Amino acid sequence: MMRNDMKQQELKKLGMLSERELFMELRTSLNGLSAEDAKERLEEYGLNQVDAAKPISAIVMFLHALKDPFVLVLLFLMVISAATRDYEAVIVMGVMVLASTMISFIQEYRSQKASLALKEMIENTCAVTRNGETAEIPMDEVVPGDIVNLATGDMIPADAVLIWTKDLFVNQSSLTGESMPVEKSTNTHADDKTIATIDRSNLVFMGTDVLSGQGKAIILKTGQATFFGDIAKQATKKRGKTTFDTGLTRISKLLLRMVVVLFPVVFLINGLTKGNWGDAFFFAVAVAVGLTPEMLPMIVTSNLAKGAMTLAKEKVIIKELPAIQNLGSMDILCTDKTGTITEDRVVLVQHLDPLGKTNQKVLDMAFLNSAYQTGWRNLMDEAVIQFFEENQQKLPFEKVITIDEIPFDFSRRRVTVVVEAENHQIMVTKGAVEEMAAICTSVEINGEVQPLTNHLKKQLSQINQELNKQGMRVLTVAIKKDAHREAIYSIADESEMTMIGFMAFLDPAKSSAKTAIQSLHAHGVSVKVLTGDNEIVAEKVCQDVGIQVHHALLGTDIDVMTEEELAIVAEETNLFAKLNPMQKSRIIATLQSKNHTVGFMGDGINDAPALRMADVGISVDTAADITKDASSVILLEKSLDVLANGVIEGRKVFSNMMKYIKITISSNFGNVFSILIASAFLPFLPMLSIQLLVQNLIYDMAQLTIPWDNVDEEELAKPVKWNVSSLLKFTVSIGPVSSIFDCLTFLMMWFVFGATTPSQQSLFQTGWFAVGLVTQVLVVHMVRTRKTPFIQSYASKSVLLTSALAIIIGGMIILTPLREFFDFTSLPTNYWVWFIGIVGLYLILVEIAKCMYIRITNEWL
Repeated sequence: MMRNDMKQQELKKLGMLSERELFMELRTSLNGLSAEDAKERLEEYGLNQVDAAKPISAIVMFLHALKDPFVLVLLFLMVISAATRDYEAVIVMGVMVLASTMISFIQEYRSQKASLALKEMIENTCAVTRNGETAEIPMDEVVPGDIVNLATGDMIPADAVLIWTKDLFVNQSSLTGESMPVEKSTNTHADDKTIATIDRSNLVFMGTDVLSGQGKAIILKTGQATFFGDIAKQATKKRGKTTFDTGLTRISKLLLRMVVVLFPVVFLINGLTKGNWGDAFFFAVAVAVGLTPEMLPMIVTSNLAKGAMTLAKEKVIIKELPAIQNLGSMDILCTDKTGTITEDRVVLVQHLDPLGKTNQKVLDMAFLNSAYQTGWRNLMDEAVIQFFEENQQKLPFEKVITIDEIPFDFSRRRVTVVVEAENHQIMVTKGAVEEMAAICTSVEINGEVQPLTNHLKKQLSQINQELNKQGMRVLTVAIKKDAHREAIYSIADESEMTMIGFMAFLDPAKSSAKTAIQSLHAHGVSVKVLTGDNEIVAEKVCQDVGIQVHHALLGTDIDVMTEEELAIVAEETNLFAKLNPMQKSRIIATLQSKNHTVGFMGDGINDAPALRMADVGISVDTAADITKDASSVILLEKSLDVLANGVIEGRKVFSNMMKYIKITISSNFGNVFSILIASAFLPFLPMLSIQLLVQNLIYDMAQLTIPWDNVDEEELAKPVKWNVSSLLKFTVSIGPVSSIFDCLTFLMMWFVFGATTPSQQSLFQTGWFAVGLVTQVLVVHMVRTRKTPFIQSYASKSVLLTSALAIIIGGMIILTPLREFFDFTSLPTNYWVWFIGIVGLYLILVEIAKCMYIRITNEWL
């Protein structure tokens, strides 16, 4: 904390220097640094990154893989086995530990490498002046002394002091939590030392962003030395756990408790009944290993990494692997309208006077406003300029000089440009209809200026509504002449203006949006539109793409609602219009409070708060820097089709993880009863520790390809969410079936083949090993699908291959001379008849139990 205070004091001190003192202190100038100076400073100060952005080293990543609780249990058991000189067990457990940690490490390392490579595709840049030339460079290459040019939508790359501003407003919510924009200027407040560093108007900070206006600044501090650096370090140490993480932790603890409880129970039962405490101990160790799903971390990591790489091919970049889980469990998608369900290709359709007739002056004034502004041009500005140029229009003025401008911001929702033409200062304002109506007191019709009467207001409103019903977005254009003699204009001048007409734009619905929305609906995802546009235009677009709108909720309605009232209507409403950024965030938070997993898709600067609030923040690679930074998923193509593919892939990842978890836990649950029964009644160990360990190792290896398994369409139809109660129901329903057939195998080996004495234990153990291994491998194919396996649903080729290899390896161990190394013996020929019968009956009974479970619970994996 003291270090952070020192940083703030240093920044405050620099912020109080004059421009000349700053240039001297930082050894720079208005022309910026030279290339050589920039290179030297980059080597001295390092990349402009905070700790949270640095990649994890390979060694740390490997140690992290070893920290998994299941791996630690195995390592502990390895140490015990080594201390008791059970080297065979040490070798087998060592192979298990190495396989689990290495595969987890390799997958995570590859995932990080891929993530960093993908991150370069969406790398944030900023405009830096060096050697007198301004160019876009990667943000992490900015160094102290750089001159940075700021414009609407830019992220502040590092802590800096402003040397020039033009109506600059900055969002500092990431540092202060205050949602209101802050105006910044070059005022040093040198005479007021009581102002807090964060509140100084001439200082801007890493992690904040420009909402409107322009500025030029000198970089003071970069990377970890920034004000944001310490905050980011503390804030990003631990990320919040997803529901899946929480559920996984609960199950992990449950399994580890089973190991802790059963180890002494099995040890004592076998020690007391057999009298050989050494063998009993080794067997208990092997049982503990068998109950430990040591491949769980590897399976989870492999699934997520495989999902991220698959999605990358589908033009979906996953910035953080856990986002895949949220994609799969998302049941509500909130989306902005422009560019997602519309073509993001605004076309100027009409330029009309107040009575709805085509008017050239309206087009001329709108062109002046769009072409001569220096700030952020939106799509409608581009549409006006394109229309004007394509139709070879000419302005009615010989010479136009830019005088001043008042940039667009999201509270005023208008932009003003002042030009000088024909010895007059012409103030041209263009903006949203409602906001413009508030500043106009007259209208110009047929060249005559008339007072804006109530009758005229009704006419104007009717024309606007008619255009809206046709799906057009309407802007009002107003003018004012000679408001000042000097070039000093402010928001206060946007009053008593003369409305000259309307500009009507069309942003047609995407042809692909309708099929994408149908796909999302078919997969259980409700689509809601959250837009700043008016409800009439938005409703027309919603109808075109298949989103049913019974009623629209406006931002003004939301402001007067309590949280309880909003919660009631939010779930039933599909269109929210005339929203500001904080209202979007409030809607998302309300839906989350009703146990929905909510995604938000947007690309505007004003979408950043909603993207941060959503469970899945989805943006596009062409979005503003702050928008991409707030997102967890970035689309390389601005399309709902791409997102629909992402949702399906997220569900595949989740489904395959659940397969392993449910199969492993139910199998372990059944093995508990089998081992306890065998230990209590047999005069010898039902299986030697090395045999049990080898069986477990072969089975684990067979599960490595589960992340690449096929998933039934039915499993993709609904959002997938972690449900611990469902997992427990599955376990107690399927697990006991394996115990029943283990007991049948015991009875077969006892009564049919006479393996009743310690001298015959090798025969008993070989017979149970064969049945246990084959049933464990094949049951995966029975429970991986709710359909009939091998008939209605097939596993992937990789799963089929590893299953076959596991059975072949098991067969080689008991059918070749290798069996002697594991203390197995040859089996009688008629054993295989019984073997086929038990395995066949087991698979049939599992299928029956599965069908009954589905019928009763109406659920599966």
